[in-house]
Order: sequence, then structure tokens, then C-alpha cells
Amino acid sequence: MSGAPVVVLAGGTGGAKLARGMLDVAGEDLVVVANTGDDIELYGAYVSPDPDLCTFWLADRIDDRGWGLDGDTFAVMDGLRELGVDVWFNLGDRDLAYGVHRAARLREGARLTEAHADIVAALDVAARVLPMADAPVRTSVLTGGTWVDLQRFLILHRGAPVEGVRIDGAASTPPSPEVLEAVATARAIVIGPSNPAISIGPILELRGMRAALRAAAAPVVAVSPIVGGQVLKGPTADFLAHTGHAANAAGIAALYDGVLDGIVTDEPWAGALPALQCATMLGDPAERRRVADATLRFAESLR
Repeated sequence: MSGAPVVVLAGGTGGAKLARGMLDVAGEDLVVVANTGDDIELYGAYVSPDPDLCTFWLADRIDDRGWGLDGDTFAVMDGLRELGVDVWFNLGDRDLAYGVHRAARLREGARLTEAHADIVAALDVAARVLPMADAPVRTSVLTGGTWVDLQRFLILHRGAPVEGVRIDGAASTPPSPEVLEAVATARAIVIGPSNPAISIGPILELRGMRAALRAAAAPVVAVSPIVGGQVLKGPTADFLAHTGHAANAAGIAALYDGVLDGIVTDEPWAGALPALQCATMLGDPAERRRVADATLRFAESLR
């Protein structure tokens, strides 16, 4: 290992899976920058879904659903339902405990980066998982003429039309100092195969983030979330359609225009941007490691 970071920008399952493969390849050099536009406060907890998701995957503690903690129980949610609470956001007991701890640390004056570091350490993860920013940034979706926060859109308005996306606070909020340092000192920067509008978009829209990526000595490559011509999970196609970009590697590259040095895709590529064409399925540990290794080699070849 060189000691220089390998930075993965991630949100959602695709980004978390690639980060898990990259852990096998880069080890302690891995730094995951996780989207916090999904963060939400409820049940007395500060819930940070993407940083937690990435951490659970890196700890090999992910459950069969692909987003919760393996073996978690739901006694608190059951108790809230008995009390007549509308439990629209189902959170496991251990997951809730992490959110309660995070909320307490924030009330004490800790930064979000510091509060999440406690969870990374508790789960014995060797890599660093950095929330993208310490100040609140929130993603909302316009659907049916009404703005709703992203979690409510994904859970309560599943399948509803995407009429607009708003990332409140991003333009005035810089990345955390730790994120900027990781980007500036990285040997490779990888944009994971995440939803480009709601998982990567909030990271790129932070004040100064695109400039930091452009100024970085490390190559920046994106792994397309389109596999076999299809979106494997989530509403990525709907959000791409809203942005006016096609659900293919060219559409992904266009969204990240100005920061990319290369793209990894399983599609034939005819664009001017350097590309690595390879199988990008992340279904099992061997596939995750193979894609991560090929991506890192490709990125380093562009230095």
C-alpha cells in the first residue's frame, strides 16, 4: 500500500457494494465519502442512512435486505406502533442506537464527522467513512406538485413521478476538512455506481467540491450504475429522465462533465473520455473485488 488514499464517493447500495470491494483492494487506504442529503431526524435519533449503509457493508454486517444490520431486531418500532405512532421509517434497534448516539454527540458539540467516526470504530471498520459535510444538506423531491424530503419520497411515494430535485444547503456548505484533505492527497478518486442525482449529486453540489476534484492530482473515474442496459435497483432511471440524460454511460458521463478523467462501463464506448469496458455486476464478493481492482488499476493508469 502506498498510504495515499483511494477515495470512493458513494451513496446507496451500488456505491456501498463497490466500497466493500475496494476495501479488499485498498485496505486501510480506503476513504469513503458518503452522501448525507438523505439524513433525517426522527425517533429522537439522527439517522444518516448512506454513511451507515457504507459502514455496515464495510463491516460485513449487512442484512439480507441490503441496507440494515444483520441480526437486528425491531422491538422499539413494535413498541412505537403499540403507542399509535406512525412508523413509516422502519429502523432496527441497533441502527436506532447508533442514531441516538449520533444525536447526543451532535448536541454535545461534536461534528457529524466525529460522531460517525464513533460508529465506524464500534464496528471495527479499518477504512474511513466520512460524511460529505458537517453542516446539514437536505435533498427534496417535487412530486404531484408537492415537495417531500427524500426519505418520504423513496418510502411513501415509491413510483411517483419525479418533477423536481432540490438540494437545500449544498451551495453554501463546503465538504468537511477531512473530505477535502482526502481528495487533495488521493492516488485515485472513484465515483461509485450510485444514483447520480440523489446520491452523488449532493456531494458534487457542495460548495467547492467540483473545484477540489478538478484540482486533485488523482484521476477521477466513475463506475456507471447502468448494467446490461438497465438500472438494477432504485429509481435511478426516473431521476436521470428528469435531468434530461439517457440511462446509459454517456448520460452518466455528461452529468459528471468537468470532473471526470475516465469512466468504467459494461457498454461499448465511443466517446472521447477514456473508458474501461468490463463486467460491472457487484453481486457477490468476488465480483465486487474484481470490479474494484479493475477500476483502481484503470484510474491509476490515467495518472
